Amino acid sequence: MTTKDSAERPGVIHARPVPHPGRWVALAVILVLIAMLINSFLTNERWGFADAFEIMQQSPVIEGLLKGTILGTVGGMVIGIFGGVLIAILRLSHNPILRGVSFVYTWFFRGIPRLVLLAMIGSGIGFLYSQVDFGVPFGQQIASWLGLSSDFTFFTLNVHQFSSTLLAGIVGLGLSEAAYMAEIARAGILSVDRGQEEAAAALGMDRGKTMRRIVLPQAMRVIVPPTGNETIAMVKDTSLLSAIPVITELFYQTSAIGNRTLLIMPAFVAVTAWYLIVGSVLMVGQHFLEKRFSRGFGESRRAKPRPRAVNRPAGAGGA
Repeated sequence: MTTKDSAERPGVIHARPVPHPGRWVALAVILVLIAMLINSFLTNERWGFADAFEIMQQSPVIEGLLKGTILGTVGGMVIGIFGGVLIAILRLSHNPILRGVSFVYTWFFRGIPRLVLLAMIGSGIGFLYSQVDFGVPFGQQIASWLGLSSDFTFFTLNVHQFSSTLLAGIVGLGLSEAAYMAEIARAGILSVDRGQEEAAAALGMDRGKTMRRIVLPQAMRVIVPPTGNETIAMVKDTSLLSAIPVITELFYQTSAIGNRTLLIMPAFVAVTAWYLIVGSVLMVGQHFLEKRFSRGFGESRRAKPRPRAVNRPAGAGGA
């Protein structure tokens, strides 16, 4: 290296970070707002935290939490997930009839609010049908023409008794959730490269086995995050079970206690606390599920450590 090149080489650069005064101002404003919020909680006795804690522990509230909220969420999501995956597979079928039926299902249940759907199940279905017979279509007419004693009915459902039960509410929530889960599952299936199915077919695997062994396991990393969100939303939607009406439900029981004791705000605080607790637990579970099903994906996107730069003073030689 010549003396001229050494003289033109820059020396050590003492870089300083770019100042961001706006960040500090925003942080100060946020801290002030948080302090004001905490102050309002601690100094305003109308919140009634002590009364809310007592309401949270009462037996009807605990029963409503376990049966209406937790059991309703689990039952609705089980029906929704399995039904949604089935409908998503039908949407991707080569059979146009199956694709049409699955499209009509998603169109219908996504277009009806869950409150309206549950109200229809609780009141409207019982008005339209006093009982529902499961068996051969037109079995009674066929038996009458043939002079048979049997009407080809295998099972009879008393709609009046069923429509006002928790099971009816779970079925309604599950049927509605299946329409949303179908779109989530379909997006997850489409995210898997087509070459995976072609490779499985080349190995002699049929379409059903390919879907179970190859496609769905890889689609889970796309399906799990929105499914977790849907589960948390289902926890809150169980408050709509009062439209059935189902009284063994968290919000109904806390509201009843609040109206009876005139502790309206503490009742709202109690039910809010329970929903936050259940939602927080589900968020933790969702985090670990996402971490499990995302193993092996995204490593290339992680930032790799950059080599440390060596600062050479002016005049130092080098290749």
